[in-house]
Amino acid sequence: MNTIIVYYSMGGNTEYAAQEIAEILDADMLRIYPKKAYPSKGFLKFVWGGKSAVMAETPELEEYDFDASKYDRVIIGFPVWASSITPPIRTFVKGNDISGKHIAAFACEGGSGADKAFDQLKQAIGINSFDSEIVLIDPKDRPNEDNEQKIRDFCAELIK
Repeated sequence: MNTIIVYYSMGGNTEYAAQEIAEILDADMLRIYPKKAYPSKGFLKFVWGGKSAVMAETPELEEYDFDASKYDRVIIGFPVWASSITPPIRTFVKGNDISGKHIAAFACEGGSGADKAFDQLKQAIGINSFDSEIVLIDPKDRPNEDNEQKIRDFCAELIK
C-alpha cells in the first residue's frame, strides 16, 4: 500500500516519530510548514500556539507537493496543542481531499488532550475512525521503550 506521512513538527518530537514510522512502513514523508512560523520557545509559544489551535485557525502553508492519487494511505502526525490538532494540520486537511483513503494518525504530547484532538481531526476529514492511532509522550525528548513499542504496534496494525 502506497503510504505518505503528512506531519507538522515544531520541537522535533513529531518529526522523530514520523521518521520511525516511515522507516518501518517504507512510507514517503511530507513535512508541512506555516508561512509565518510560530514562536518556538518561551511564553509566546504557548499563548500564540494555544490561541491559534483553540480558535481553529488555518494558517497559510509554505508550498508543498502532494498528490493524493499517488497514495492509498495517509498517516497524519501532529503535536497536541491545547487539546487540539495543530493549525497547519487543519489547513492541510481542509485543502486536500483525502476521502476514500486509509487514514491513520499519531499525536505527540507532553500532557494530555490527544483524544479530543483525534476527534477534531476525524471531524475535519469527515470520517468516524482511523485505521490506527497512537499517542506518544514526547518520543524524542523523553525516549523510552513504551513509545517505541507503541510505534511498532501502530505499524503492525497497519501492515495487517
